[in-house]
Order: sequence, then C-alpha cells, then structure tokens
Amino acid sequence: MENNSHRLSIENILAAPAKIDPCFLHTPQFVSDSLSEFSGVQLILKVETVNPIRCFKGRGTEVLLSNATPNTHFVCASAGNFGQAMAYSCNKKGVDLTVYASTEANPFKIARMKSLGANVVLYGSDFDAAKEEARRKAKEVGAYFIEDGLQIESLEGAATIGLELIQMNPKPQVVLIALGNGALFNGIARVFRHYAPETQLVAVQSKGAPAMVESWLSKKVVTHNHIHTIADGIGVRLPIPQALQDMEGQTDNALLVDDASMMQAMKLIHQYTGLVAEPSGVVGVAAILENRKRFEGQTVATIICGGNLTEEQTKKWLLI
Repeated sequence: MENNSHRLSIENILAAPAKIDPCFLHTPQFVSDSLSEFSGVQLILKVETVNPIRCFKGRGTEVLLSNATPNTHFVCASAGNFGQAMAYSCNKKGVDLTVYASTEANPFKIARMKSLGANVVLYGSDFDAAKEEARRKAKEVGAYFIEDGLQIESLEGAATIGLELIQMNPKPQVVLIALGNGALFNGIARVFRHYAPETQLVAVQSKGAPAMVESWLSKKVVTHNHIHTIADGIGVRLPIPQALQDMEGQTDNALLVDDASMMQAMKLIHQYTGLVAEPSGVVGVAAILENRKRFEGQTVATIICGGNLTEEQTKKWLLI
C-alpha cells in the first residue's frame, strides 16, 4: 500500500531530472539473456556505473547542489561513492567540500574524491565513526553538514532511477535494491509504490552489516559496534531513524547476503556482461544466487549501483 504521507513527494521526483547532469540520466537497462539463463529468472540490469564517478550517487548530489551558492562550505562523510558525487557536484558549482572517510576506506575512492577537488579527512575505523566526526566538525566550524539518506534530495535523485526503470518492458515483478543509508532503496521504492504497487520491493544488505535490515524487521533501531563485510558502500552499523521511517509501507521484504555470494555475483556479472561492479552493486544478484527457488521464473530487476574497485580488488575478485 502506498504511503500518501511520505516525505518524498512525487512532484519533486518528477522535477528532479531537470536538475541533474545528463551524464547521470537514462542509464542502460536491459534483460541479460546469459545471466537470466544462469540464474533461472528473467534478469533486468539497470547499470549506474557508466558516468564520471561510476555510481548512482551523482543523481542526488546534483539535485542537492542545484541551488547552492558559491560561499557555502559543505561537510559530509562517505565510504567513497557519495563523497565522489558530492565532490563532482561541488566542483561544478565552485563550492568548498570536506569529506570525512574512514582510515580503512577504499584508497581508489579516496584518490578520486581528492582529484575531484574535495578536502578529504581520514578519521575512525569505519564509515559511521567518520560520520560522527564530520557532524561534530561541521557544527564547530559553521559548515553545512550533509547526511546521505537523510537529506531529501538524495532520495529525490535516486528516485529518478525508478522513473526510468518503471518504463522497462518487460516490467519487473520484483526489484532487488541495495540498502545502505536508505536513499537508493527509498527513492526507487517510492516511485514503484506510486506507479506500480503490485511490484515486490526487496531491500538487500550484507550479513556482515545487517543493522538496517534488523532495524526494519524489529521495528526499532538496532545498532552494531562493528561491521564485517567487503560491501563498504552499504556498510552501515548506525541506522538513520528517518530512513527506517521512509521504508515503512514501501518494503515488501528484506534479505541479507554473504560476502561469498557477492564475490560470485561480481565474477558472473563481469563474465557475462563485461561490467565491473563493486560488492555493494551486486547484492541483488547475490540475493538471487542465494534464493533461487524464491525468484525462479520471475522477472527480476536489480541496480548495479557502483563500480569503484581498486586494482588489487579487481585482480582478486574479478579475474577468473
């Protein structure tokens, strides 16, 4: 059932594409015949990696920065992809950006943030530790703190993926969506709930970082002291309460997948499509691999939402 009181309005979603750099829009979406045959489902891939930052996050940051003024100083935290997107959009607008990232963050993503003009500060052992420091520092210096998944513009941008995917023929019966801080899932889910309420919307997270799924299932915020997963892009241990509220009425189910399935999914996607995808970008395919009987014979869509790997990761995870 659609949540008519949802804070993300359909009108704002429809207005969002005009605010987004065309390089992030109208991304490839197609049925992968080879992966469909392998997995037993009619598999639709929506590819969000063919753009300057190799991920979907630019859609949201473009909306966010559409009205930014040059004298603004933004601060955010990122595992790497959101920081790249913020850096790309801030650089275009000529505004200052400081990104806080974990000392364990992907070095390729850190280098890309810096090359796009961001001041990068490494702090803490994981994303959530970096985020808490970013929040504190922004308040201290009077900067504008941006929180991916809470900022409504991050949802509006992600929702434009849904506007494109819903035009797909065949229409998906199930959409498997990576769940991190919630922007991707909640944006796309809002569109499908409004225009195609019969579509099953399934959030997918790593077993090694299950806080969001556990929180949604238990109807209360569940936190963890540590995460243990290769999927850094969705490695959340401190859920955003608003993101959990956004999931209500939009989520049919949630699944957890293990690292081994993600590694298999990355190799299969590379083998059958030539695409380079990071662990967070393949959790939908991993969910199919772990739940073949559940999805067998259905038309299933998933979003390849990121493809930022280090050279070492590419050799380790993709070479067969």
